[in-house]
Amino acid sequence: MTDAKAARPLRLNTHEAAQKPRTALQDTWAQLARNRPALLSLIFVIGLVAMALGADVLRNIGLIEDINDQHRGSSLALPLSCATMQANQQPYPPGERQFCFVFGADALGRDVLSRTVYGTRVSLAVAVVGAVMTTVIGVLYGVISGYYGGWVDNLMMRFVDFLYGIPSLVLVILFQAFFKSLDQAGTSGLARTLIEIDRGMGGLFFLFIALSILSWINMARLARGEIMAYKHQEFVEAARAVGASNWRIIFVHLLPNITGPLVVATTLEIPAFIFTEAFLSFIGLGVEAPTPSWGGMISTGRDSLTSLPNLILVPGIALALTTLAFNFLGDGLRDALDPHARRT
Repeated sequence: MTDAKAARPLRLNTHEAAQKPRTALQDTWAQLARNRPALLSLIFVIGLVAMALGADVLRNIGLIEDINDQHRGSSLALPLSCATMQANQQPYPPGERQFCFVFGADALGRDVLSRTVYGTRVSLAVAVVGAVMTTVIGVLYGVISGYYGGWVDNLMMRFVDFLYGIPSLVLVILFQAFFKSLDQAGTSGLARTLIEIDRGMGGLFFLFIALSILSWINMARLARGEIMAYKHQEFVEAARAVGASNWRIIFVHLLPNITGPLVVATTLEIPAFIFTEAFLSFIGLGVEAPTPSWGGMISTGRDSLTSLPNLILVPGIALALTTLAFNFLGDGLRDALDPHARRT
């Protein structure tokens, strides 16, 4: 009887199973799920990405229009007004088709809702590309500076200090004005190739270059500080003692330990990219027409502010909600990834 009991496998009860340690990813998600604003912001961002990727599907089923569809006679139409037009092209069947402007139409008879939905693509593209370029350049620069130290660190950080003295927004405006002037000057060769690429991307190519010129500085300083805090830890000394190369120590042992602060910093940088793109489009140095941009829509609708405030409110609210969502999400990730900031 004793042998039979001893042969039975041990089973954990419900309470003991609940006390099993969670992985780092599970713990981060549990902390993030407790933060209601961050969780709602995450859902909003996911919905925003789905709307941007599915804009063509919404257009094909007739819920929104193409960005270039103009309804003659419906210029500056009021919200919830409808217009009837000939629809002899796909995906709509031949004959009369009625389309209602839920948020009104602009001065060219284009649906405001449709252009706002397609404008989401521009804002998210700028946010993603800007964040990726900032993270890659800044992390590589800061990691090399912090790990090797000495004269390498002094030289690289003095260059960063010099760049800090340059007003970034002014430099971005100057670069955008320079890129715009290249097209008017009738250049050839590599410059003409870059201009054609920019045209094919609706003016986003030069915008990506301008935004990434100085945006990596803060990320570089953050990465340098984190590396300097970890490079003398015992696990790094142990890896060095067994003959690990410097690049293996950096990418296998150090970078995984500083991922949390870098992810938070990247998330908090995204609203700045979205606002910068909207500002540049507002002053005419952003994306090229007819590519829709929230900043460009606000700029074209300012002349009708008193009579048709919806032309500004719709893209303005979309811009405000998007930036707030990324800010709340960044704050939530900071609390979830930083063990010192977590509440018991």
